[in-house]
Amino acid sequence: MVAKLIDEDPEGAYGYSRVALRLASRVAAVREAAGFAAYANQKYSEALAEFRAARRMTGSVELWPVMADCERGLGRPEKTLDMAGAPEVHKLDKAGQVEMRLVAAGARRDMGQVDAAIVTLQSPELASHSVQPWTARLRYAYADALLAAEREDEAREWFAKAVEADKDGSTDASDRLAELDGVEFVDAFNGDEGDQGDEAEPDHEAEPVRESEPQSVRESEPESVRDARSARTVESGEDPAVRPAAEAVEPIDSIESVESVESVEDAVVVERDDD
Repeated sequence: MVAKLIDEDPEGAYGYSRVALRLASRVAAVREAAGFAAYANQKYSEALAEFRAARRMTGSVELWPVMADCERGLGRPEKTLDMAGAPEVHKLDKAGQVEMRLVAAGARRDMGQVDAAIVTLQSPELASHSVQPWTARLRYAYADALLAAEREDEAREWFAKAVEADKDGSTDASDRLAELDGVEFVDAFNGDEGDQGDEAEPDHEAEPVRESEPQSVRESEPESVRDARSARTVESGEDPAVRPAAEAVEPIDSIESVESVESVEDAVVVERDDD
């Protein structure tokens, strides 16, 4: 359940991880899952403790980069850089080493060392033309660091390369590239839908006018007639715009005073059609 919910519902995943810890805290996979659930909720101190426990149980170094990133989250970028230079890094596989570079570059930027972050990301993996699972994120981080250093032309080039490698949309490189090019996207389809929605939904604040009743006549109706019309519409749930004209017109005996009719046109509106 932690694995299933962690991306869409990190809080729910965290709740499941706490239950799992109560049931099986001595299982390494449980401690690792609890660590990732805490990490997803930015509970970095708790995540680091769980990752350390999992590492003690398994002896594996695969969690080393994420442990270093927890140090970043705790505001200790110097500790992150110490971990980046530790012997454990050499025991990581290629994906782990690339992840460690990304974390170390982030720590450099946290310390305001943008140029050092750029140098940290320069590696054979960055220069390689082959696309690996980490390629898009590595190119994106490099482009972002270049942009932070105000090297806009180079940043644009690497954002474009990130787009080429990002087949599953794991980054927003395409949006960043469009922003640099000054391209603004307009969702014309939703705009059309909005226009159709406006036409489809009647304005309930102003009662629709039937074709048989000019606007000028409706505006001159006595208030008692309009009140009676509105009350009957609410009570019956009918739309006055679709009722037959003979049903929609109030009988003259429903008016409190005929004297309130100010014109012949008013009388025509409220009089029952005997025909």
